[in-house]
Amino acid sequence: MEHQNQLTPDFTAADDPFILFETWFAEAVKSEPNDPNAMALATVDADGLPDVRMVLLKGHDRDGFVFYSHVDSAKGRELATHPKAALLFHWKSLRRQIRIRGPVTRTTDAEADEYFATRPKQAQIGAWASKQSHPLESRFAFEQAIAKVAAKHVIGTVPRPPGWGGFRIAPVQFEFWHDRPFRLHDRIVFDRNESAWTKTRLYP
Repeated sequence: MEHQNQLTPDFTAADDPFILFETWFAEAVKSEPNDPNAMALATVDADGLPDVRMVLLKGHDRDGFVFYSHVDSAKGRELATHPKAALLFHWKSLRRQIRIRGPVTRTTDAEADEYFATRPKQAQIGAWASKQSHPLESRFAFEQAIAKVAAKHVIGTVPRPPGWGGFRIAPVQFEFWHDRPFRLHDRIVFDRNESAWTKTRLYP
């Protein structure tokens, strides 16, 4: 672990949170055994009660961080009511985490179509068969629904379901956290101020 901590120069000297994210994410791809793109997504429901679950990052640039889901899922409904969210990446292999917060918008249909086309066919079929987050009477009922959709698409491509799409979180804040001995961790926060970013170091 000591060697891994030496991979990146002192990250508290960084001035651009997007470049720092790219650096850490590239190292996580090399060191994390499973799903380095996994991130916790936090939303709130209509009563203001927080909700959190793991999703997969499927795209990122300076416009934001993108994941895909059914629009009528619990997270989709919550984001429609309160279009703000928080993300958390935790890479145990590197003893690092990144927190991101910001407003949420839908991706374009073209972006959703492009990503959906890259999914395995069985995953595409599952997206049609699943009424995500809604009650399911039995596993057998789900398997029947999958079989019916599969029968319709034995040949050819599977189009994207109309209720399935992407969400983009545009960061207004990043927090980078790096483990240190005796819980004397390094923490640095970037806050967006119009088009610029301000940086603050925090006590652990």
